[in-house]
Amino acid sequence: MLHMPSDAPNNPLREGLLSRSVPEPCTLVIFGATGDLNHRKLIPALYNLAADGNLPPSITVVGFARREKTDAQFRSELETAARKFSRQKINDELWANFAGSIFYHQSEFTNFEGFETLAKRLDELDSQRGTRGNRLFYLSVGPDQFPVILENLRKSGLNESKPGSWTRVIVEKPFGTDLPSAIELNNIVHEAFHEKDTFRIDHYLGKETAQNIMVLRFANSIFEQVWNARYVHHVQITASEPLGVEGRAGYYDKSGAMRDMVQNHLLQLLTLTAMEPPTDLTADAIRDEKVKVLRSLRKITGKDVAKYTVRAQYAAGSVNGKEVVGYLDEQNVPKDSQTETFVALEANVDNWRWAGVPFFVRVGKRLPKGATEIALHFKGVPPVLFHQTEQVIDDNVLVIRIQPDEGISLRMSAKLPGSSLRIEPVKMDFHYGTSFGKATPEAYERLLLDAMAGDATLFARRDEVEEAWKFVDAIKEAWDSGQGGPVVKYDSGTWGPDEADALVKRHGANWRRL
Repeated sequence: MLHMPSDAPNNPLREGLLSRSVPEPCTLVIFGATGDLNHRKLIPALYNLAADGNLPPSITVVGFARREKTDAQFRSELETAARKFSRQKINDELWANFAGSIFYHQSEFTNFEGFETLAKRLDELDSQRGTRGNRLFYLSVGPDQFPVILENLRKSGLNESKPGSWTRVIVEKPFGTDLPSAIELNNIVHEAFHEKDTFRIDHYLGKETAQNIMVLRFANSIFEQVWNARYVHHVQITASEPLGVEGRAGYYDKSGAMRDMVQNHLLQLLTLTAMEPPTDLTADAIRDEKVKVLRSLRKITGKDVAKYTVRAQYAAGSVNGKEVVGYLDEQNVPKDSQTETFVALEANVDNWRWAGVPFFVRVGKRLPKGATEIALHFKGVPPVLFHQTEQVIDDNVLVIRIQPDEGISLRMSAKLPGSSLRIEPVKMDFHYGTSFGKATPEAYERLLLDAMAGDATLFARRDEVEEAWKFVDAIKEAWDSGQGGPVVKYDSGTWGPDEADALVKRHGANWRRL
């Protein structure tokens, strides 16, 4: 177990890391406010920020949805959700104070008059609550609703900021379904908001460990020196979950694991792992380096797709002792569906630092456990010193756990106590919760705070989104044309099909068991 040194509070580096943009008073308008995301994530995140003293006192939240409700009804529903989903226990007095900042606005998204009355109400709230005309619009709706909302924001003038104030928009994923649709969506957003005011949210980037990757790499010389092809044999990025489609078959069957997870979450983790040091810590400097990684990804096309990718569907099996049906037997899934619930692929970053180092990416549903991690597997030592012991010495592995147990571990070899020379792998482990003595904030807490502060570091830029789609589209095109190999099966409760194991074994490696 690693612990903070006793002088950590006075450490200049820590003091420097504490400095950040402070959010100004603003009004957060949530479109689709009666939906699941607002109840499960956004309102609990805002409450926790308020409980930690991180929100400006005059923060105002306006829910925009089509159902008729009073402010009191809306607040009551949100309180029920917050008590269920908040990471901190709800304090009655604090909630009452926070709930007083929440309001409800009823309108259809297609009703332009609803946006005109919203504009008047926001002006009134600015005067009453001192929010200074600062507006943050959150599109917590499906992408099919984006055009009409953005158009009505533009026509009503709500997209324009007043002198001395700002106006921004947060866009939830998916950012399109392929490159053409992503470009079209970006163009629609751009007609209403400048790129600097557009925040495309990927909740994986708000997770504490994902944010810490750059600090781990660039603030620790012991790691930065070996973070390259000279020392790293391969990298594994895994996102596994035991759940199936869980009633989301209508969405998931049109998306699949590649579009749902690889194009955004996992390629974002890959860029953070592979990027070069930025010139500074500004948002665009960091995102410039991430885009360079995406542009350096070797495109997988045509017949190579069958060699470098595996796609599969879960069959019936047992997960955590519970019998579950296969994907094709899930409700609302077409019996002839070719949608993948599992993807494994080998990606290559063709640049100076990573030439020859395969990045193995794996994501799947109905796997034995839920976890997301990045694992750097280092090259082994020369087999000349301990070969007479006839022991297999495991390679060193640095593991960055994104979820659920956020932290970092390092596997190394050590001698087992006793008279004989027995070498066993041991692990040095760092856990965020125990080392810093407090619960890790939820991803949406950090992302909402950054959007209020105008810090776009943890949000995807337009060119990031489009470059990621270029890589994914080439694979999808081969799959759809029949060049990418068949959709194979794997039993629920296993770690995927044999074909995925073969993908890494040809490099003399094995998938890590999480």
